[in-house]
Amino acid sequence: MFGRVFKAFLYRDFRLLWVGACTSSIGTWMQKVAQSWLVLSISGSPFLLGLDAFLGEIPIFLFSLVGGVVADRIERRRILLGSQYVQMTCAFVLTVLIGTKTVQVWHILCLSFVAGFAQAFGGPAYLSLVPTLVEKNDLPNAIALNSIQFNLARVIGPVLGGLALTQMGAAWCFFLNGVSFIAVIISLYLLRVKFVPARTAESILASMRQGFGFIRKQGAMEALIALAFCMTALAIPMITFLPVFAKDVFHQGPATFTVFLVCSGLGSISGALIVAGLGNIQRKGLVALCMLACLGVGISGFALSRSLVWSCILLFLAGLCLIAVFSSISSLVQLITSDDMRGRVMSVYNVAFRGGMPFGSLVTGWLVPIFTAPGVLAVNGLLLVGLAGYFLLVHRRVAAL
Repeated sequence: MFGRVFKAFLYRDFRLLWVGACTSSIGTWMQKVAQSWLVLSISGSPFLLGLDAFLGEIPIFLFSLVGGVVADRIERRRILLGSQYVQMTCAFVLTVLIGTKTVQVWHILCLSFVAGFAQAFGGPAYLSLVPTLVEKNDLPNAIALNSIQFNLARVIGPVLGGLALTQMGAAWCFFLNGVSFIAVIISLYLLRVKFVPARTAESILASMRQGFGFIRKQGAMEALIALAFCMTALAIPMITFLPVFAKDVFHQGPATFTVFLVCSGLGSISGALIVAGLGNIQRKGLVALCMLACLGVGISGFALSRSLVWSCILLFLAGLCLIAVFSSISSLVQLITSDDMRGRVMSVYNVAFRGGMPFGSLVTGWLVPIFTAPGVLAVNGLLLVGLAGYFLLVHRRVAAL
């Protein structure tokens, strides 16, 4: 069982990338804790908290399609290196602004957009690079293990970020995030890249049309992409607005916010371990939809809970379901896609998956002052249950996969 769960670690290049990405992700989550609390503390506005999340994600929605074309034309490692250097610079700039006590909300918002722009090119390149590091049969396991590194960081990062924020100040969270990018940069230089994109004289628009044509021919692919957008638009605001629940619902400080993030992260790690252990199972689509319904129930339960203990338990279960849905859908998309089309297809998937986040956060940030955070998130959870029911009972292409 242990060997089956961690099978993708037998591949040297996957191990290198995993360790580097995990280290960088820990730093990113340290910054997220400080940045969310900083925006809310400076402005006192849930809307600006949602706007910060929106500006960090909207470049991915706007530019990932171009990033996908670039990932199918240029060596993906080079694109990733450029993305890491830009994000590292943003972290160090914020460190200086906070250290000199000149930081304003608009500084944070602008640098969120710049970092998001870098991720718009790095995201498709990363998603396209991972499948080239393992054999096809081990791809679902690699995707699940990749989810583990991200969610392990969601547990370790907020703990370290919370300690750094309360004991040393916000500037240290941003500085340590900048330093963490060095790990993934080193791992990228050490990779032995096997797949090098072929040269082409096609225009970017022609390459995009090829990608869309490939997606339309794959039957359930369009439904998977639509499902990814709706899932993140409705589910991710629960994580974005955890500071509001900690501060305004439970009347606590950064420590409670950190505990919430850790509970959600632990649930996600558990879900990823379960998916990794199951391997390349049949009926991934049916499993994903059932877990999506459970995710909706968990989010609504958390929104309505007034018990700190029950809220933590429900966050754990929601995190478990969220990563199980994500891993299953990602595996299906990757298994359907060929290497020469992977950058373009994954860019469309990335637009849907990551694009749902800014719109969900922005709309939720607009609705929370009107209907309260518990009311809005409770409705989000019910909509997720309805979404799962639609794909289970009406549009059954995903359920049949």
